[in-house]
Amino acid sequence: MVKIPHQQKLLPPLENGDRLTRYEFERRYNAMPHLKKAELIEGVVYVAAALRFRSHGEPHGNLIGWLWTYKIATLGIELGIEPTVRLDLDNSPQPDAVLLIEEQCGGQSWLSEDDYVEGAPELVAEIAASSAAIDLGDKKRAYRRNGIQEYIVWQVFEQKLDWFSLQEGEYVPLPVDENGVIRSRVFPGLWLAVDELLAGNMMRVLAVLQEGLASPEQATFVQQRSHPE
Repeated sequence: MVKIPHQQKLLPPLENGDRLTRYEFERRYNAMPHLKKAELIEGVVYVAAALRFRSHGEPHGNLIGWLWTYKIATLGIELGIEPTVRLDLDNSPQPDAVLLIEEQCGGQSWLSEDDYVEGAPELVAEIAASSAAIDLGDKKRAYRRNGIQEYIVWQVFEQKLDWFSLQEGEYVPLPVDENGVIRSRVFPGLWLAVDELLAGNMMRVLAVLQEGLASPEQATFVQQRSHPE
C-alpha cells in the first residue's frame, strides 16, 4: 500500500470553480504532482481538461516554434512554456507561452527564489478553443490590470488571432499591415504573418520573422539589451 503524506491527506484537491487565495491555491497544487495544469483567475480555480491535438497541441507547437526562433536571435529575453505566473493575490495563471525581458535588462517581471515568474511578463500568448473561453474574459482583464504589455489569443475554431497591445490602460488590437503582418511594439522584429500561421504555413511564418530579425529596429533592440542602463 502506498502511504499518502499526512499533509496531502488533509488538503482537498483542486476543483473547477473553487474560490481560493493564491497561497491556498499553490498549497493544493503542490500537493497534486500528477496535475499538469491548473490556474487561479480572479480568485477562481480552473483545471484544464485533456487537450486535443488539432485544437491545441499543434497550434501550440507552431506558436512556440515562432517565439523560440525569435528568442534565440534576441539577447536578453526568455521564453517560457506554461509557467505559473504570480500576477497578484487573486491570479496565478499558467499561460501557454510567455516572452519576457530579463530583469537585469530592464524587464518588468522576475524569477522568485522558488523559480516562479513574479510580476507581469511583457508578452503572454494563449491558445483558446473559441471566443467563449476565459482567455478573452476574466483572464484578459487580469492581464490588462497587471500591466502585461502584449497579449496574443489564438481562437482555433474561429480561425482567428488577436494580438492586443496595452495602450493608456486598455488593450487595443495591433494593426495588420498591407502584407498581412502584425509587428510587436514591445519586441522589435517580432513579426507575424497571421494568415500563414492560421493556415499552418510555418515556412512562410518563419520567413517573415527572419525579415523582422534583419530589421534595423531589431538590431537596436539587441544592442540595448547588450548594454542595459
